[in-house]
Amino acid sequence: MKLSCEKCGCSLAVDAEAYVCSFECTFCPLCAINGQSVCSHCGGELVRRPRRNKFTEIVRSQTDPFVSGPSTGVVWAVSFGVWTFITLAATITIYKLYSPTEAHMPVSMIFGMQFWQILTYAPLTPFVFAFGIRYPMQKSNWRRRSLLYLAVALAFSLVHIAIRGASPYAYWDAKHHTWASAVWDATTHAFQIKWPVFRSLFFTNVVDDITGTYVPIILIAHAVSYYRRFRERELRTAQLEGQLSKAHLQTLKSQLQPHFLFNTMHSISALMLTDVQAADRMMTRLSDLLRMSLETAGTQVTTLSRELDFVNCYLEIEKVRFEERLNVMVEIAPETLDALVPHLLLQPLVDNAVKHGISKLLAGGEIIITSAVEDGELRLQVKDNGPGLDRPGMLHATGLGLRVTRDRLETLYGQDQSLELLSPPEGGVAIRVCLPFHVQPGDILEEEETAVVALRQTG
Repeated sequence: MKLSCEKCGCSLAVDAEAYVCSFECTFCPLCAINGQSVCSHCGGELVRRPRRNKFTEIVRSQTDPFVSGPSTGVVWAVSFGVWTFITLAATITIYKLYSPTEAHMPVSMIFGMQFWQILTYAPLTPFVFAFGIRYPMQKSNWRRRSLLYLAVALAFSLVHIAIRGASPYAYWDAKHHTWASAVWDATTHAFQIKWPVFRSLFFTNVVDDITGTYVPIILIAHAVSYYRRFRERELRTAQLEGQLSKAHLQTLKSQLQPHFLFNTMHSISALMLTDVQAADRMMTRLSDLLRMSLETAGTQVTTLSRELDFVNCYLEIEKVRFEERLNVMVEIAPETLDALVPHLLLQPLVDNAVKHGISKLLAGGEIIITSAVEDGELRLQVKDNGPGLDRPGMLHATGLGLRVTRDRLETLYGQDQSLELLSPPEGGVAIRVCLPFHVQPGDILEEEETAVVALRQTG
């Protein structure tokens, strides 16, 4: 979760109202409104980020809590839970084993022995686990870390033996036929450290402590550590791929903007020698077009209605050039006006129809722009009645505009899109685009979660 606005830089609390796009670009409410609910980086639709409790732990992954590591409370709870289970299992096993024999012992005594032998590992386990996480053994440091791990293993065993030695079940007192502590004399009721008992406990328990308890805890810590680093690498890779996709989209769009500008300037240049007034009108239309282009400089995705406004401005320029030779029909289904489409999607298609269709006809021609929703897909078509394809299979998409349009669609939607050049029976060329149908939210301020643009997710 990002805690600052990417537009104005103001800080955002964990529970503050904020707006995000599908790439998790984060904006404050004011910047989201000023940007018309469109991300200025990737062009995705901004939706309100779900509210978080201010005391909620901020984790780096929404899908895997272990990426940021288990919390201290969880480690302690798991440690005591596991060792308690093992203590009870050992108590029941020993009781069942010795109950039919003459060496039968009370359950309380068996539990006391196992409690001080096994459950005393519980308060030591979180420290060993944290040590394994903090200082993992790797190929580059295994020699130096081996000595450190051995020293910690001996310290672990000494602490465990010290705790056990202080318990009432440290050793069997053959003289009084009872279990006794190595630091408390029950007969004199005084502290008395019995070093021989501690020495005996050390030699009889050090191997079991290290191999049976310390090493498994270290192995579990290493497994968790390696898994965390693996997930972190996956997340970083996904973030880099997302940033690369945004950069690629912006590059492709930057190729389209000068493309239609150069074409328009070429038309103005041609008119300057034949019709100065028409060239002047075209310059006025061009200024409007450039203003609209600058207002949407950082936008990748917009609504179909806004895209049609942009295309209409472009066609006004072409109508100055072709006059009555250019007729345009727009047949747009009302339910598609709020559909989300890539910005500068229709302009290259219309430009292709003008350049390869209308301009080839002496009497002029007609361009038909249609939209419809079928089977959950938005289907857009730009059709002209020009001379058509020179030969079957010949594509006008080898030009820069349509080639870049293909690349943008693939980057945005993956395989859930298509761009086809068709030859209608009545002649001419039809360019059909199919992409997922997503409608712009009517009021994102009232929705906690809203479907966003179907950008291809990575990672």
